[in-house]
Amino acid sequence: MKTTEYIAITINRFPKGYVFTYDDFISKVNERQAVIKALNRMAASGKIAKLSKGKYYKPESTPFGDILPSQKQVVKDLLEENGKPVGYLTGYSIYNKLGLTTQVSNTIQIGKNDIRPNFKRERYTIAFIKQKNTITKESIPLLQILDAIRYIKKIPDSNTRSSCLRFLEIVKGLNEKEISILIRSAMKYPPATRALLGAILDENKTTSTDILYNSLNPITKYKLTGASTVLSATEKWNIL
Repeated sequence: MKTTEYIAITINRFPKGYVFTYDDFISKVNERQAVIKALNRMAASGKIAKLSKGKYYKPESTPFGDILPSQKQVVKDLLEENGKPVGYLTGYSIYNKLGLTTQVSNTIQIGKNDIRPNFKRERYTIAFIKQKNTITKESIPLLQILDAIRYIKKIPDSNTRSSCLRFLEIVKGLNEKEISILIRSAMKYPPATRALLGAILDENKTTSTDILYNSLNPITKYKLTGASTVLSATEKWNIL
């Protein structure tokens, strides 16, 4: 089978919006230049679309134009290495998913242990948030919650009061093991994040928050206007 035929057949099997690179074919067809030329010809003809250098996708067409791949597809090469997670979508990328805002941003934020400068892919700006905890599949949903608590003042089209109400609902849905991971992971976050998490957990009155409370400076105050209208333990946590 010719290289171009093999590539066309393989691409037809990909779902729409799937992002692929030269490497998806070179492992099967050991002709790098032929693969590159074939993909560039297909992109020029409109059969596939180019996301960035060396990255392509199968566009999904609508009467309003082609739909870009999902944010996770756009940055999937930054989220896993050899089948293991090394990053995760966070910040602007998950506020909507967590029910904290209705807005969808053109900035894709990624939590990673090792960060790099921001850059562009298609219409997206790729930005990074430093994560000090080990990133695992199990911990990712909990790190996303902690990141949202940390940046509560930066959630678009929202306020502290409505965000706290939503955090209460999110935490209620966690099991004992998940809450344990949440608290342990919070120890590597700034004091204000630990204080707000403690106040949220205290509202449910089902979990000991002593480890969070004892980690804080008793004279430090945290300004989160509106939190006290939702959380009854803000005075204990020095939240103003």
